[in-house]
Amino acid sequence: MSEQHAMQRESHGAPASVPTDRPVDAATLGTATGVDVARVEAAVREIVAALGGGPTLERTPERVAQAYSEFFAGIGVDPLTHLTDTVAVGPETGELVLQRDIEFRSMCEHHLLPFIGVVHVAYVPGERVVGLGKLARVVETIASRPQLQERLTEEIADALETGLDPRGVLVVVDAQHSCVSARGTRQAASTTVTMASRGELATAAHRAEVMALIGGIA
Repeated sequence: MSEQHAMQRESHGAPASVPTDRPVDAATLGTATGVDVARVEAAVREIVAALGGGPTLERTPERVAQAYSEFFAGIGVDPLTHLTDTVAVGPETGELVLQRDIEFRSMCEHHLLPFIGVVHVAYVPGERVVGLGKLARVVETIASRPQLQERLTEEIADALETGLDPRGVLVVVDAQHSCVSARGTRQAASTTVTMASRGELATAAHRAEVMALIGGIA
């Protein structure tokens, strides 16, 4: 079943949905995501001109505008919409739900360069649980905005805490940043790990237990 992005809490209007089973052009993506494609394309044309232009760069502004529509598709989308279809559960549900290695890509707001990696999401159910695919949707939505990894981690935890009312939440993000690997110090093998915890999983002992289950992070 296809799932569609919905409004972000602070959005002023509902974006149109974009089918994911076929390619769409930049204008369609821009209308759907709230990205002003025409302005992006015009701005990139100025950048191309500043670089000296040339026939090989003729379609670069259009391509960049389309790429930005995809990269920033989470603008104007509320991640809590993915957590509305929950299932009521009893105390026999278990002590922990952990989904490891949710792949993501985001754009660092400092240089508009991508950072990519994985998110590990854990929560202790309260009275409701949600389909596992919805956790990945939450990550995808929040990552598809100009971001900082630290804020990305906190916003995922906040969304799960608000949307599921669990007894505890732990989010761990492990990512490689292009602004570190491709420029500046050029540390190609360096990754950054951030963590956000809430409720029962905010205690050191419980965090350690979940980190052991995640594994592979020093």
